[in-house]
Amino acid sequence: MGKQPALKCDFLQGGVNHRLRFGGGRGQHLPKAVGMKGGQSPTIIDATAGLGRDAFLLASLGSQIILIERSDTIHELLTAGMEAARRAGGQHKDIIERMTLIHGDSIALLPHMQADVVLVDPMHPTRQKSALVKAEIRAIRDIVGFDEDQQLLVETALAMAKKRVVLKWPAKAAPLAGLRPASHQIIGKSIRYDVFMTSKAG
Repeated sequence: MGKQPALKCDFLQGGVNHRLRFGGGRGQHLPKAVGMKGGQSPTIIDATAGLGRDAFLLASLGSQIILIERSDTIHELLTAGMEAARRAGGQHKDIIERMTLIHGDSIALLPHMQADVVLVDPMHPTRQKSALVKAEIRAIRDIVGFDEDQQLLVETALAMAKKRVVLKWPAKAAPLAGLRPASHQIIGKSIRYDVFMTSKAG
């Protein structure tokens, strides 16, 4: 086997920049899932920030995003990537200014926070055809492991989100065990968004 590529958080080029330029704006599945419609830009907490790509997309469309990451290694990568984008100036700096990174455990932090929407993207179940899993995802999994507390994380988010919780999940995977049925779903080729509207929606 070849050596896995080094992980890097890069908002300036590659897939992230291409998505910024040509991704389709608010018509994409994720902006729809978080409720970006009619000009609304909800406040969002990304409770499992990872390399920050979803948060960057949502910030590029006008939302204020708080990113929470508990892995020391991933947090360091994300910090470096955000700082590089900030130094680049222009549009990238403007987007980063709408992103606030916190190092910690979302389950402990969320009860003391407020936001319209909480996005949860836990480490997904291992596919049976493991060769289909991208090298980058394998590398992240090697660092953070499997999120054993993902059900508790979603339940914690449901208790505090003002409008909705969005769970990013493999399109064909069974619903996350122990949760109430999603209010609705937005389903793509490989990913779906299970959307849970909360009683605090006004």
